[in-house]
Amino acid sequence: MSLTKMTRLPLARLLSSIHLQQQQLLPLLHPSISPITSIPRRCALHSEYRRPGKPREYKRPWDLRNFDFKKAVAVLKEHFTLLQSEVHDRIVVGPEGRPLIEHMLEQNRVVWEFRGPESLKEWTVSSDREIGGQSEISLTLGKHNTCFLHGTLNTTPPRDGETRYSGYCTVRSKQPKYSFDRKKHHDWTSFNSLHLRVRGDGRPWMINIATENYYTHQKDDLYHYFMFTRGGPYWQDVKIPFSKFFLAQRGRVQDDQHPLWLDKINTIGFTLGDNADGPFQLEIDFIGVTNDYAHTEEFAYEHYKKNPEVKSKLS
Repeated sequence: MSLTKMTRLPLARLLSSIHLQQQQLLPLLHPSISPITSIPRRCALHSEYRRPGKPREYKRPWDLRNFDFKKAVAVLKEHFTLLQSEVHDRIVVGPEGRPLIEHMLEQNRVVWEFRGPESLKEWTVSSDREIGGQSEISLTLGKHNTCFLHGTLNTTPPRDGETRYSGYCTVRSKQPKYSFDRKKHHDWTSFNSLHLRVRGDGRPWMINIATENYYTHQKDDLYHYFMFTRGGPYWQDVKIPFSKFFLAQRGRVQDDQHPLWLDKINTIGFTLGDNADGPFQLEIDFIGVTNDYAHTEEFAYEHYKKNPEVKSKLS
């Protein structure tokens, strides 16, 4: 069939005619050449990263879903209940279920407070065991209703012939959500410092704050700063200005630094990776934000200009 006649055919007949001509030409080709329609699975589907030595697992997309009508009805009822409370709090009471006057005058706010087992469900822990390491971490409730983070750090890298460094443990808060899985952000624009009450064993920790991003290449951006614990039986109050947090991506400090986006805070986390093998523990009473009038610094780091303006000598 000529090209001019094929272009006048409808889409269904055009595809069928192309497939028919392909089947007619296939016996004339070399036996090792497969038809165009047989696309390898590794090319058609995007597979996740697989550790060396781990067997490949293939599951169909519908095998990963648990179709349960009763569960769907229960989840739908739960989301409508959340939506009802959101509308009531925003219209009748005020933002976040509190009167507007409290938001205007508050100087301190406790964001995370550990007073029962339910508060631990808002957090998730991870370690280098995900990449084959040997570090361990646990999150439990302390004797005085506090967050008790403990475990063992091990810097021995996995024997996979690929990983060179290992040894980290981290805890991170979960992304808060509205009804129907809409993202909920923490708005800290009225505050300028992070306030924590902790009790550690003398090890340094890294505080990680994740903000909302609009581009896919920013999904690994985090704001970091250090928290040094004193050790011993006494509690310590740690206040860190938001202007001290610096931007990094996958552990690499970025040249283009800019202040923390305080009205789009997603999560906060703590990471231990001081390269010292042995047990560790960190106890957290609460995590909050405060407005320190003595701190007037807007940003502690120099802004990087990609195309700096050059003044002419003649002007």
